[in-house]
Amino acid sequence: MSTFSLYFDLGLTHILDINGYDHILFVVALCALYLPRDWRKVLIIVTAFTIGHSITLALSTLRIVNVNPALIEFLIPVTIFVTALSNILKKDRFDPNKIQLNYVFALFFGLIHGLGFSNYLRSLLGKDESIVTQLFAFNVGLELGQIVIVAVFLVISYIFIGIFGVQRRDWRLVVSSAIAGIAFMLMLDTKFW
Repeated sequence: MSTFSLYFDLGLTHILDINGYDHILFVVALCALYLPRDWRKVLIIVTAFTIGHSITLALSTLRIVNVNPALIEFLIPVTIFVTALSNILKKDRFDPNKIQLNYVFALFFGLIHGLGFSNYLRSLLGKDESIVTQLFAFNVGLELGQIVIVAVFLVISYIFIGIFGVQRRDWRLVVSSAIAGIAFMLMLDTKFW
């Protein structure tokens, strides 16, 4: 197996691993506002998350940035909670054509999520001099995994909103409230003080 495919698979399984469902919750929280017809906007959000994740993953893996892992494990569910709460508090006149706060959340909170995986990735890389290929492959796998999650979520959204006639507002509130509740429990479990 090549180095690229090894790290690609690692990135893909990292995001799709049900044991690491915090990343899945975050991606779904980012997408809870959108319908399948908004797929381009969703792709921008997912890519913004990957960019943020990539920056801090690289900086932390190279030991340029060091943050207490316990703090990061607490901040990850905080990012999920804030994103879900923002969805809940959105006005009913949601305009998907305007630049949304979720774009900012995706990029900024992606920075925090990137720090969460860096210790593990650093141990895998060992003393490799160049990590460009590994980081690129990992992030391509991560991006593909997020697209899979988004595609599944948008299909489910279409089924509930387009076929069963659930109101878009109600769907957003139910999904975001469930995610906020789970994130709140994760915050209690990972408090670092």
